[in-house]
Amino acid sequence: MDTNRIICQQCKYYYITWEKNKPHGCKAYGFKSLQLPAVIVKKSSNMDCSLYKNKFKDK
Repeated sequence: MDTNRIICQQCKYYYITWEKNKPHGCKAYGFKSLQLPAVIVKKSSNMDCSLYKNKFKDK
């Protein structure tokens, strides 16, 4: 199991948009999507999200 897996819901930049077709948002990258932002970033750049900040640990 990957212990460094990015969980968008634990990121301080993640938010719920409440839009039916784009329920997930990322304030750091400035987009909304149907899929979780980390998945979009990985598909687009073939790299893990570099702007992830854990909202519980990285204060």
